Amino acid sequence: MKLCVSRIALATCAFGFLALPTMAQDAAPKAAEPAPPAADQLPAVDVVQQKQKSAKKAAPAKKKSVAKKSAPPIAEPTPVAAEEPVDAPASAATAPVRPGTGSITSGTVNMSPVSGSDLPIEKVPTSVGRASSEDFNRTRETGIQQALQSTVPGVFMNDSQGNAFQGGVQFRGFESSPINGAPQGIAVYQNGTRINEVFGDVVNWDFIPSNAVDSITVLGSNPVYGLNAIGGAIGITMRDGFNFQGAEFDTRAGSYGRIQGSAAAGAQAGNWGIFGAVEGIKDSGYRDFGDSEIKRMYADLGYRSSQSEFHLSFTGAKNEVGVTAAAPDVILDLDWGNTFTSPQINENEMAMVQLSGVVKATERLTLAGQAYYRRFRQDKIDGNILDQANCADNDDIDDPDEKVCVNEGDDDDDIEALGVNEGDEFEELELDEDFILANRFGVIDKVKQDNESFGGSVQAVDRSTLFGFRNQFLIGASWDHGEVNYGTESELGVFQPRFKVRGIGITLDGDDFFPRQIDTTSDYFGVYFTNTTDLTDRLALTLGGRYNYARLELDNKSAPALDDDDEPYEDNLTGSHTFVRFNPTAGLTYQLAAGLTAFGGYSEANRAPTAAELSCADPENPCLIESLLVADPPLAQVVSKTFEIGLRGNVATFGREHALSWSLTGFHTRNYDDIISIADEQAGRGYFDNVGQTQRQGVEAALQYRNRSLFTYASYSFTDAEFRENLQISAPDNPIADDCPAPADDADCVFVSPGDRLPGIPRHKFKAGFNYYITSKWAFGSDMIAASDQVFFGDEGNDNDRLAGFAKFNLHTSYQLTDNIQIYGLVDNVFDTRYGLFGTYYDNESAEGANLSYQDDLFEDDASHRTKVPAPPVTAYGGVKVRF
Repeated sequence: MKLCVSRIALATCAFGFLALPTMAQDAAPKAAEPAPPAADQLPAVDVVQQKQKSAKKAAPAKKKSVAKKSAPPIAEPTPVAAEEPVDAPASAATAPVRPGTGSITSGTVNMSPVSGSDLPIEKVPTSVGRASSEDFNRTRETGIQQALQSTVPGVFMNDSQGNAFQGGVQFRGFESSPINGAPQGIAVYQNGTRINEVFGDVVNWDFIPSNAVDSITVLGSNPVYGLNAIGGAIGITMRDGFNFQGAEFDTRAGSYGRIQGSAAAGAQAGNWGIFGAVEGIKDSGYRDFGDSEIKRMYADLGYRSSQSEFHLSFTGAKNEVGVTAAAPDVILDLDWGNTFTSPQINENEMAMVQLSGVVKATERLTLAGQAYYRRFRQDKIDGNILDQANCADNDDIDDPDEKVCVNEGDDDDDIEALGVNEGDEFEELELDEDFILANRFGVIDKVKQDNESFGGSVQAVDRSTLFGFRNQFLIGASWDHGEVNYGTESELGVFQPRFKVRGIGITLDGDDFFPRQIDTTSDYFGVYFTNTTDLTDRLALTLGGRYNYARLELDNKSAPALDDDDEPYEDNLTGSHTFVRFNPTAGLTYQLAAGLTAFGGYSEANRAPTAAELSCADPENPCLIESLLVADPPLAQVVSKTFEIGLRGNVATFGREHALSWSLTGFHTRNYDDIISIADEQAGRGYFDNVGQTQRQGVEAALQYRNRSLFTYASYSFTDAEFRENLQISAPDNPIADDCPAPADDADCVFVSPGDRLPGIPRHKFKAGFNYYITSKWAFGSDMIAASDQVFFGDEGNDNDRLAGFAKFNLHTSYQLTDNIQIYGLVDNVFDTRYGLFGTYYDNESAEGANLSYQDDLFEDDASHRTKVPAPPVTAYGGVKVRF
């Protein structure tokens, strides 16, 4: 019981001791369960009518009067007969939810992050999107973001860093991103553990091996999923020794130096199951300085009996990713691989241990819980331009936005010193005159963070009848504790060709560059419940809610910054912040006919400001967006209110040879006190602010068809995301920005009106694809995604041209050489479409001052000031997959 002395302590040991009597009782050897079909085989057609007949046949006698076309009853655990073998699979009450892709509108869905809370999808009053290991096998995607973009209607992959491994997920205009500074709006769980990182609620998707994923579920807004679920929740279920047996090895190579290998193996022996997966990727990138090296793994040890199931798992990753971000249009027109200011490198390490368990305490009562410990470390370096000016004799500064001053003597060529802005004068740096004259100066911003978190959840699900009605009541509680050590500093550097900054070993001081260090502690506590009652054979009512308590403490460890009189500033950063709220939810489902269900619901959710946002909310003290450490006014928590209505259905015909599933959903979400990041005059700096109300509403439609040789799908989503307030937002690099109102009339602003679109969110998205078995061994398929235009960040007033939309096509094919060996190939962006993933603006005059590689006045003549992240060009890969 070594885990009992770790910081998981009480929760971990409790599950261990709970398992002991069950393990002792069921320790008799058992026959291994039959291995599942190979992942590359066609999935069985999901036939709705057949399922209903089976359910009716198994129903108790007193329920024979139920209409033939009634909805499935709430899942009830089946009593275990004395003669039942110990290797019987866990009942619906104890088995974790593992939906396949036989249908997007059948199966069961967890009503909370913890296993054991599953309901038939016909009873779930919100939208449900899914992806599974089959989708990874079909499209050959190496990231969860890409797989979700292909399969879930409202999901769009955003990428502001220029590297697919650091891309984020956008769902209905809400984000789940690895970037501090992006307003996070989706709660993400892995096997019941919340994996939004402590400091900024970011999600590092690159930590999860794609060959270890069993299924992914995307839900609309549901307060039971806790803080940050204002836009929805994503639940990731991993493989284990019970749902995967055998071994598979996959290796591929292709464009831009891509070399990739992965291995996964699982086995079951009696009541025990074991699984492990590793994945390694090296890629030189399609842009300068875009190299990536990904190393990640997952392992699981499980125990299962007829009454219980327990899992101990480990996830680990060590990744280095070159994030080359947006570049001006004028240099992308010269070469699609050009970059603007580098190096930009993220070095990420993570280790997480999880312990989870489900126990069927009685015939109607299921107990479940999980505990975890997580450690995340990041080192980030980011080269940037410095605003540079000439000044005389280090006198008072004429323009406080100028960060570097080259002090010229009587002769313009007589460079005497280099100074750095210290508030009201330039501090002279001791540098050789020839060195100063020969170089143009930049800065390398450095960020380090060390996150440690632990916590757990407990939950009870009771399926006893309520006043004679079939009923499922769920109640649970969760606690998450986090501690972060976070620091930044900025090093003076000189520009080299291709806008690369080389550090020269001088750490900068001053208002924008003062080295900062902060410790934060956070505690999130929640109590939640839901109750679903079958009011009739067709009508089900769900009521629920969650109480959230969040407390964040900030402790400023930085050396005191000095004011103009050399007196230390008052430390307004150190302090504590508390946020509380109860969020209700209610919904109805009604079965209109066999395989056809209508649903609708209302929910509220909240997002407490993160430590990252709380520490960077003062426009008078903008932060390095990745440092976020200044004295700030408090921020209000974000509250969302969501209405949702929809239909979903299944149709099976022609003797179970064909199956069609579809869904149609409308949603409306209003955010109150929404938080966005706002740019500062100095590149890379900004602050966070509440901007009142924003709104996201739209429609999603999805269709899937399959038979024994063909799988095809199509989906469309419309997302109208807009501001609902009159605002003035700082936009220093927007070419048509105007003077801000007093007292900030020395800055440039854009003026927002209700109805202006939120940046970075395409209104229209269309996806379609197919996979066809030309022969029993040869499969061929294609996937297409199209998105309409989006507003540039920094153009919140919607005054400029937008980032153009796009349509991208991918091809994939495979051939089964033997029962165990498959070869495959894939081509992404087959027509080499050139489009942007993310757009913002830059300071063209400062760029011209750092220009060593391009023609003179290239940037100064750029009136658009537009930069964008270029999408990957055409890429091709080939590989071999071996499975036993």
